[in-house]
Amino acid sequence: MEKVTQISAFVSLGTKELLERHVRATGLKKGYLVEQALRHHLLALEQVPAEYVVHPRIVVTRESGKAVIEQSQSGQAPAALRDLMRDGN
Repeated sequence: MEKVTQISAFVSLGTKELLERHVRATGLKKGYLVEQALRHHLLALEQVPAEYVVHPRIVVTRESGKAVIEQSQSGQAPAALRDLMRDGN
């Protein structure tokens, strides 16, 4: 058996609730689930090139956020996105 150590981390209330919900649904122990999730994430970060990693949270400025909302409501994709999608064909 591999030696173990205890770590401590602060997580959001939402993350804690997701963890507890999954633990109740599957019967897994919290420590096991956290170990597997952390190991999976860290190994993926080592193996996947950084430019292909999509982070779960993106921070935008107020200006760029407004632009995203306006573009999504217009129903028209920006020219740069259309060009990007067209490059593959």
